[in-house]
Amino acid sequence: MEEIRAPAHPPAGKAPVALKLAHGFGASAFGIKNNGFDYFLLLFYGTVIGLEPGLVGLAILIALVFDAISDPLVGYWSDNFHSRWGRRHPFMYAAALPVALSYFLLWNPPELGQLGLFLYLTGLAVLIRTFITFYETPSTALLPELTSDYAERTSIQSYRLLFGWAGGNIMSVLMFGVLLAGEGGMQNRAGFETYGIVAGALIFVSIMISSLGTHHRIPTLSRPVATGERYNIRRIFREMVETLSETSFIALFFTMVFASISTGIAASLSFIMLNYFWGFSEFQIFIWTATVFFSAIIGFLIAPWAARKFGKKEASIGLGILAFSIAPAPVLGRLVGLMPENGDPVLFPLVLTINVIDLALIIAVQAVVYSMIADLVESNQVKTGRRSEGVYYAAVTFTRKSTQGIGVLAGGIILSVIAFPQGAAPETVGADTLWWLGAFYAPSLVLVWSAMLHSISRYRIDKGTHEENLRKLAQA
Repeated sequence: MEEIRAPAHPPAGKAPVALKLAHGFGASAFGIKNNGFDYFLLLFYGTVIGLEPGLVGLAILIALVFDAISDPLVGYWSDNFHSRWGRRHPFMYAAALPVALSYFLLWNPPELGQLGLFLYLTGLAVLIRTFITFYETPSTALLPELTSDYAERTSIQSYRLLFGWAGGNIMSVLMFGVLLAGEGGMQNRAGFETYGIVAGALIFVSIMISSLGTHHRIPTLSRPVATGERYNIRRIFREMVETLSETSFIALFFTMVFASISTGIAASLSFIMLNYFWGFSEFQIFIWTATVFFSAIIGFLIAPWAARKFGKKEASIGLGILAFSIAPAPVLGRLVGLMPENGDPVLFPLVLTINVIDLALIIAVQAVVYSMIADLVESNQVKTGRRSEGVYYAAVTFTRKSTQGIGVLAGGIILSVIAFPQGAAPETVGADTLWWLGAFYAPSLVLVWSAMLHSISRYRIDKGTHEENLRKLAQA
């Protein structure tokens, strides 16, 4: 006997700006956590604490295995949860303190040997990723119920990405502008410990503000209705397989897997590339991180415009081809001797400008692709009679967190393969080592990006299909 859900008809018009701001602001928590895992975790444990880089990547990969189980279960649970606060908000409130506390502990490890550090990092990585699932999956699953409008969903997703990128970038600016700006620079352990305190507090605040800011919409959201049928593993597995077997979902799943891997490679090696490969100073890296705000704002503006003008699939492919052609160009140019030498006054503004434009395009692609998930909800509801936002967005959360798993693992492997020296000053690293760093870095990204664009091309839901699904649901 299938579960019957209370009728839910998301409004067709634009969502209030205040609602977009509240819903979007919650992404700061994931952005802060993601920024730390992507940009600082390998640097902190691999060069400051002294844990072998390959073990850092392995620890995150182990946590990814736990995510493969917890993410879909949390998504399914939040789809079918009964409470006076609806399906989503109890999870969101419950996650706030545990994820903030465990994130603080991650950056304040005790004095341990290699095995002890590996186990400590692995355990906290599992906890953090599980706790963030309890917030991020239900929170993002609210999007399809805030509006049914095809293009407006991209706008709401753009707010979420704007705050996600801005939240993470604020911490990068704080790190390079304040915490790592003094004696010791990027090797300053105390700076990372203070980062853990500040980041943990901001994660807690952003989760609570977003949860409270969307709380008033609870009465308008869909609720599951008990039918008397008991839940069991067989039923849960059957319904999840039925939900996730949607052809367009499979296309988006692999799209986000490849996107997450590429982002993980780029992010985990970002500051090593800036500091060692390009020879930028800490002040220049500070300026670099600050300009991410400009990229986030540009991407925030581009995504809704492109989705309305070209359609979501066409916009994501077009923007993706442009972005992924620009991104590896400076590194490939350096490998063949076409870029200015390190220290040349032209180098930094040239590479910086390319990065601002490219990152804006990447953010716009992310906003469009993530909003395509929302359109799967009605498509699946037509076929199954269930609204399974949580299951779909659990897949989004899982693939986004695979950034830290497979991507960081790949970054750690690259450093291990080229025997990159731990804790070495930039001027002491040999030219051959730096050349091989670039030679592994750029082609790896190009390969994964190509697979991502191919996956997007398999998506089948356009505006006409979406509106037809809404019509069928209205008739039913």
